[in-house]
Amino acid sequence: MICPKVSWGCLLLLLCFAWMGDAEYMKYKDPKQPVNTRIKDLIRRMTLAEKIGQMTQIERSVASADVMKKYFIGSILSGGGSVPAPQATPAIWVNMVNEFQKGALSTRLGIPMIYGIDAVHGNNNVYNATIFPHNVGLGATRDPDLVKRIGDATALEVRATGIPYTFAPCIAVCRDPRWGRCYESYSEDHKIVQEMTDIIIGLQGEIPENHTKGVPYIAGKDKVVACAKHFVGDGGTHNGVNENNTIVDEHGLLGIHMPPYYDSIIKGVATVMVSYSSLNGAKMHANHDLVTGYLKSKLHFRGFVISDWLGIDRITSPPGANYTYSVQAGINAGIDMVMVPYNYTEYIDDATSLVNKHIISMSRIDDAVSRILRVKFTMGLFENPLADLSFADQLGKKEHRELAREAVRKSLVLLKNGNTPNQQFLPLPKKARRILVAGSHASNLGYQCGGWSIQWMGGSGDITAGTTVLDAIKSTVGDTPVVYSENPDNSFMKTNDFSFAIVVVGETPYAETVGDDTDLTILDPGPDTIRTVCSTVKCAVVIISGRPVVIEPYLPLMEALVAAWLPGTEGQGVADVLFGDYGFTGKLSRTWFKSVDQLPMNVGDPHYDPLFPFGFGLTINSSQPGFSGADSPRDKTKITVYAVLSLLLSMILTFDGHRYI
Repeated sequence: MICPKVSWGCLLLLLCFAWMGDAEYMKYKDPKQPVNTRIKDLIRRMTLAEKIGQMTQIERSVASADVMKKYFIGSILSGGGSVPAPQATPAIWVNMVNEFQKGALSTRLGIPMIYGIDAVHGNNNVYNATIFPHNVGLGATRDPDLVKRIGDATALEVRATGIPYTFAPCIAVCRDPRWGRCYESYSEDHKIVQEMTDIIIGLQGEIPENHTKGVPYIAGKDKVVACAKHFVGDGGTHNGVNENNTIVDEHGLLGIHMPPYYDSIIKGVATVMVSYSSLNGAKMHANHDLVTGYLKSKLHFRGFVISDWLGIDRITSPPGANYTYSVQAGINAGIDMVMVPYNYTEYIDDATSLVNKHIISMSRIDDAVSRILRVKFTMGLFENPLADLSFADQLGKKEHRELAREAVRKSLVLLKNGNTPNQQFLPLPKKARRILVAGSHASNLGYQCGGWSIQWMGGSGDITAGTTVLDAIKSTVGDTPVVYSENPDNSFMKTNDFSFAIVVVGETPYAETVGDDTDLTILDPGPDTIRTVCSTVKCAVVIISGRPVVIEPYLPLMEALVAAWLPGTEGQGVADVLFGDYGFTGKLSRTWFKSVDQLPMNVGDPHYDPLFPFGFGLTINSSQPGFSGADSPRDKTKITVYAVLSLLLSMILTFDGHRYI
């Protein structure tokens, strides 16, 4: 007979073991469980501090493993130009991200953080990455498949640095080129922007059939979380002033600025960033009706909504004047994760106090955290929280640079080519006596890349690895002598004999408010360079800019004019087309004005009187000497032309299947 004391002791021991076994099995850690089951299991285990920590995104410069652990931080970002070291290698990036991640994983529940970066035209913060043309150029390609492939490549190059989240794409519909972010917009026409949301499929992966609309989708370790931004109306601010007020009725809002979000959500975009701007006087960061009422409820978006950098601070004027109110208004509007980015203790303290005072409800907090966790579970972050070097060889990969070169070729828009169809100036001959290359932008990789390139504002000179337009020309023409003079004077021109000249001028790099410009002129001495060179020798002018600029006064001086936008690191794509290895296929995705006094002016407006209309883009007669069209994308890609007859009546423009001469 067994002693009762022993029996009870054994029973208690068995119960203890059973309890321990049950405690070790946590549903949220089981990838076989449905995502919603994992979310609910984890939410019920979390304290308020852990929840608010998940809603906090901080800049890498104030992050550490200890900060991650102490405050349960849910996300870190690199601001523009914020890097672990100058010219940091993938290994340096991966080690930094993993150190932060280990801090997050050491917390009680081990919830991994998600690291984000502005990879807006390639992984553009990172030295040696492939930098693709900015969106304004990609819009001119009218090629969603190209943009999708760029998304594929960008995802791999972002993953090369151990980062799983990019704040891209910008799906603004820029209605005024005076706006400093207009180059981040694919077009003034929402239909083109909608088509270009295929980049989300490239970044996140092809969405499965019968996938529930609004639910985020990220295909695997070689993909990244995307972010549609900036919700909503950022491209429509009055007079193009950045972060200003968009004055629009419901028809204009839903018909112009909202449609790209419909497509992005259908394509499974995981996050949406809110705009700094206001809508009819109401700050978007505090706009409950649109963030919660429309985006989340009507469009059924199930991912998370993130603020912009210091976005909630700017709810008040001046920014930060009443930070507690900003936290209250932003979170109650429906913002799930706040890009703080520096003073995270103030944000956490204020959010905690507002919940404890029932000013922000626990249900709102739980909704926010559920959305953040849904993205983290969906992307496999819990199963693979630590990065490795398996994608390191993808950074600046040859195939990606070739893709960028293709994108440059397809983005170029030919605006003028000779004075009559029988006197076309382009393509240029590779064999010539001597070629002059001039202009401030011919040998400047930083100018070529524009803003959001290595630094937030971009830079000048050899900011990263790439090919300038000058080097591309030299490579293309082989033994033909090429002379470079940035700004030749009259004496230089008279004492030298050139077969022809290529003048490359444009804007200097800028980003956001710094780029707001009411004049839209090219950088001095660009106009003088055009006058001096083109009045002496026949010339082609290439404009490097993030938007249309004032060019009409100089148009009669030049034989040819090419809009090259902000082509990025692969300048060889410019030379490919100038010298006829490929044809011109680009079409304006923006109206090119005559004078800034006409702005804003968009296709379909009354009194529409542009220098070059939306959709304009000349092609080259393949029978012209020097052109080789055998492998021209023009022969492989159907070209859709939206333009009407331009002032260049001597040129041929196809529109809706009819020809005008």
